[in-house]
Amino acid sequence: MKLPYYPPIESIPFTKVLHALSEPNRVKIVRCLNERFENNCTAYSLELQLPKSTVSHHIKVLREAGLIKARIEGKEHFYSLRREEIEAKFPGLIHTVTQINEEDI
Repeated sequence: MKLPYYPPIESIPFTKVLHALSEPNRVKIVRCLNERFENNCTAYSLELQLPKSTVSHHIKVLREAGLIKARIEGKEHFYSLRREEIEAKFPGLIHTVTQINEEDI
């Protein structure tokens, strides 16, 4: 099985990242990934109380915006932040997103 596509960090425009982070559930996914480092869609479906298809859509948007990457193990897809790459291109972005109060998302 081939890995899902995510763009090279050099080609990611800031506006695409901001668009991906404009949805509260996607911000919550990024925050969860920051805490747990890696997870699959089922975990977010349970935690966010969303259908798996909705979580899959949010994961796709985050991946195509270059914020996350996938690792496949058997039939499971595990997602993680592209922390070092994002920090190099957009310094402080992940820290800012993870420090926002829950009620302000």
